[in-house]
Amino acid sequence: MLLFIAAAVNYPSAMAQSIPQNDNLQRLLAACVSQTLEHFARDKLASNQLAVSLIDLNSATHPQQAGFRANVPIYPASVVKLFYLVAAHRWIEDGKLKQTEELDRALRDMIVDSSNDATHYVVDLITETTAGPELSSEEMKSWSEKRNVVNRYFAGQGFLKINANQKPWCEGPYGRERVFVGKNYENRNALTTEATARLLAEIVSGRAVSVERSRQMMNILQRNPFEKVEPSDEPNQATEFTGKALLPGTKLWSKAGWTSTARHDAAYIELPSGVKIILVTFTTGHSKNAEIIPFVVRKVMKNLAKPK
Repeated sequence: MLLFIAAAVNYPSAMAQSIPQNDNLQRLLAACVSQTLEHFARDKLASNQLAVSLIDLNSATHPQQAGFRANVPIYPASVVKLFYLVAAHRWIEDGKLKQTEELDRALRDMIVDSSNDATHYVVDLITETTAGPELSSEEMKSWSEKRNVVNRYFAGQGFLKINANQKPWCEGPYGRERVFVGKNYENRNALTTEATARLLAEIVSGRAVSVERSRQMMNILQRNPFEKVEPSDEPNQATEFTGKALLPGTKLWSKAGWTSTARHDAAYIELPSGVKIILVTFTTGHSKNAEIIPFVVRKVMKNLAKPK
């Protein structure tokens, strides 16, 4: 039961544009990042391979944030699926998309299992585009205009330096998808940790679309970081990212993403003490190192617990 949502959190409408920086929170995060870079120096983790955003949600009327390289656009792996999730619910709310059992199933599989097939289905629906062979220049122009509808929506909401118009792929795009991503992949998806953290904060607060739709999104974002899972070739979103560092009794809602070069997690965390934070961590060039994100989480938790 997500009784805290919307009823317990009542952010001002200004949150739709920005969340103010907090100097104390910024110092806390800077210390955590410094400790992380020092600890993983032996693994050659460089400062430009890490980006972090932290939002303190403990004040119901004045959320605060801090960031490290938080406004740097980074390839987001499947964390971009958060933006497709919100867009789908926005379209449904506005009557532009019909909610069906199949769409509900796809949205769930897109987030819970991080299914790329489900994501392809969702992106086709919300953008009214399909994959396929190359198109003529005129047809491609029209196709590209449609494919950028999610970007236009979030730009209108004040989300900057992001690109959310590509389907995730495993071996590479083909046909019109390959043309669209650009010769040098210059049009590939990109997110900042700040934009991602803000979107997650709006889902948590019930302001991303509506209270009821935010509740639906939270239901499929909820994770059990303490579940026993069978060994797998695919990283477990609940237990091998932020969840790996959480103490018993902590609640987690998250979306993780990974590729051969990226390892990211966007998490909303509720501690047994009542502390509520959003922590978004992107790492690049260290996809096989499963310890960096949990290390950041542990340092943030430890520093938050210190007397101010």
